[in-house]
Amino acid sequence: MGKTLAQNRKARHDYIIEGTLEAGIALTGTEIKSVREGKVNLQDAYARIERGEVWLVGVHVAPWAGGNRLNHEPRRDRKLLLHRTQIDQLVGRVKSKGLTLVPLDMHLSERGQAKVELGLARGKKSYDHRRAIAERDARRDLDRDLADVRRGR
Repeated sequence: MGKTLAQNRKARHDYIIEGTLEAGIALTGTEIKSVREGKVNLQDAYARIERGEVWLVGVHVAPWAGGNRLNHEPRRDRKLLLHRTQIDQLVGRVKSKGLTLVPLDMHLSERGQAKVELGLARGKKSYDHRRAIAERDARRDLDRDLADVRRGR
């Protein structure tokens, strides 16, 4: 994986990620230039499967500063580039298990191509949030106690 451009931290908070998949993105010329500058926002974005194709919806790519009147639309739907077998597997898992496709991060590959990491996610319930908070607090208390022992207190 190359340079990370944007992360969707809220996705890991709101969903239980059951699996991940990397996909390419079909971008226009001004979009890729803006993406390489890191002007991408994945918050409130998701992916949907429509007529055998996967589309990334709700991603904001800021207009390129050097663009003219032919600059891109910031919130347009963008096609994800996946193999047919990958799309068929996604369709099966999303329909049978009730999962959602959520973009976790966007990065550049070693070859300079924009890639997005999709997560197969299940929404967290309120008790899942409480459990995560309790585990985090317990881990923090344990780390604090271990630090005190190391310091000789």
